[in-house]
Amino acid sequence: MGVFTTSHEQVVFCHDRQSGLRAIIAVYSTALGPALGGTRFYPYASEEDALHDVLELSRGMAYKNALAGLDLGGGKAVIWGDPDKDKSEQLLRAYGRFVQSLGGRYYTACDVGTYVQDMDIVAKETKFVTGRSESHGGAGDSSVLTAYGVFQGMRAAAEHRWGSPTLAGRRVGISGLGKVGKHLTKHLIDDGASVVATDVSEKALDWASSTYPQVDLVGGNDELIKQALDVYAPCALGGALNDETVPLLQAKIVAGAANNQLAHPGVEKLLAERDVLYAPDYVVNSGGVIQVADEIEGFNFARAKERAGRIYDTTKQILQLASAEGVPPAAAADRLAERRMAEVGRLRTILV
Repeated sequence: MGVFTTSHEQVVFCHDRQSGLRAIIAVYSTALGPALGGTRFYPYASEEDALHDVLELSRGMAYKNALAGLDLGGGKAVIWGDPDKDKSEQLLRAYGRFVQSLGGRYYTACDVGTYVQDMDIVAKETKFVTGRSESHGGAGDSSVLTAYGVFQGMRAAAEHRWGSPTLAGRRVGISGLGKVGKHLTKHLIDDGASVVATDVSEKALDWASSTYPQVDLVGGNDELIKQALDVYAPCALGGALNDETVPLLQAKIVAGAANNQLAHPGVEKLLAERDVLYAPDYVVNSGGVIQVADEIEGFNFARAKERAGRIYDTTKQILQLASAEGVPPAAAADRLAERRMAEVGRLRTILV
C-alpha cells in the first residue's frame, strides 16, 4: 500500500464511525492548480481494492485535466460502501467535512454512485464541491457533456481512420447504458450510426428498448466485443481492455467514456498490434470535468460546451502525434499531458 509515496502528493483516509463513512481522498498533483475529481461510491471487496482504484483514478484525473486545458490538478475520492444501502445525509455531510479539511487542495464532484443531489448535501459542509444541481447554482448532470465529448473524440478517431469525421453508416457497440451511455446513444443515432449495446441493468435495457427500439441489445460485454463493430465504446467501469478481451475485439476504433480502460500497462501495444485505434479514455471523456470545472468560475453551459467541443481537436492532435512518432496514442497523450504539467507547473517557482 506504499505505492503512493513516490507519485501522489497526498492520500487521506477518512473514517467517521457514527455515520459509517469510510473514504479515501487521493491528490495526485496540484502542479496546475487545486486537484479536481469526482467521488466514487462503490462496494469494494476490500480496502486494498478501494485504495488501488482511487490511486489510479486520481492519476488519470491529473492527465485528463491537463489535456482538457484546465488550470486544475488531479484528484479523486472513493467512498467504500453500497450507495443503495449505506448512503445517508449524515454520511455525505461527514464526507464534506473531510473535503473541507483539505483547505481547497481538492475539489470534489459526482462519479459512479453519486449524483448532483448528493453534491448538494456535501456542499452543506464544504465550499470545495462542483457538479451541484442547477437549483443550487451548479452545472447539473455532468454526463451531458461527458457524452458530447466522447462523441467528438469518436468523430476525430473516425476521421483519422476512415477520412471523414462522422459515424454515419458505422456500427458502434456501447458497453454500459448508464448516465453517459444514454446521451451517447442519442448522439450516435442522430449522426446516422447503428448502435448495438449491453448493460448489466435490466432497467437500462428496458430504457433502450422503449426509447430507441432500433438499438440491438446483446446479453453481455463478452458477446458485444465479438460483434462485427466499427467502434467499441466502453462506458461502464474500468479495465474493459485486457489480455482476454483485446484478442476478441472486432472493432477498428475504441473510444468510450469509462475511466482506466486499459487493464494494465502494455494493453495499448496489444491494441496497436491488432491495428485497433485507441482514443485515450482520459482525453475523450473529459467533457464532464470541463463542465464541472466551469462551475467554479460561475457556470455557463454554452461556454462549457464550446470547451468540450475542443476534445475533437485534442484527440486529432494526439492521434497525429502518435502516428508521426510511431507510438501508441496513449503514450502520445501522456507526453502532451506531462509536458503541460511540467511547463505550466514550473511557473509557480516564479514568486509574485
